[in-house]
Amino acid sequence: MITPVAAESSADALVDTALSGDRASLDRLIEAIHPMIVRYCRSRVRTEHSAVGGVDDVAQEVCLAVVAALPGYRRSRTPFLGFVYGIAAHKVADAHRASARIRSIPVPEIPDAPDDAVTPEERVMRSATAAQIGEVLATLPDQQQEILRLRVVVGLTAEQTASALSMSTGAVRVAQHRALGRLRSLLTAAGESPVDEGGWAEVVVG
Repeated sequence: MITPVAAESSADALVDTALSGDRASLDRLIEAIHPMIVRYCRSRVRTEHSAVGGVDDVAQEVCLAVVAALPGYRRSRTPFLGFVYGIAAHKVADAHRASARIRSIPVPEIPDAPDDAVTPEERVMRSATAAQIGEVLATLPDQQQEILRLRVVVGLTAEQTASALSMSTGAVRVAQHRALGRLRSLLTAAGESPVDEGGWAEVVVG
């Protein structure tokens, strides 16, 4: 799987040629950023938004919007990942607003394939824990929630997250430390087991 650092490097190298009208560069540019877009949308788009499409549909909308907006992109104004993040955040917000207007009967998500490594009991416990953590996560300030999504779920570096959110790298690290500390404290108070560093991506996605 391509890392966010590699994706940023690849994207930066392709932006100029894509802006010049090279179709192959544009295709490779979207291919480079697509995995990060999907991970971000997965952390923001829940089953209840299925009335307006799932994660893949919203991610596709983001990619199309990036292509449409690319001719107006100027590197001197904002880093490319910050440009992409701004579009993704707006598209997710659009999905939330549309879902609030169009309510349908909830349909449980069906996995593409059974996970033989996880027992039914473990799956139930994992879902319950994710739900509890999702409720706790929602109590954090919006900016801290976004930092955790970008750092833990999408896998951006502190520097990339700072660029996306127009913050300093130090401010991102401080906010992340406070957010994770707050989550651990609230989960402990609620009787949940502590989550190790490698498990945050799963529970933040929920």
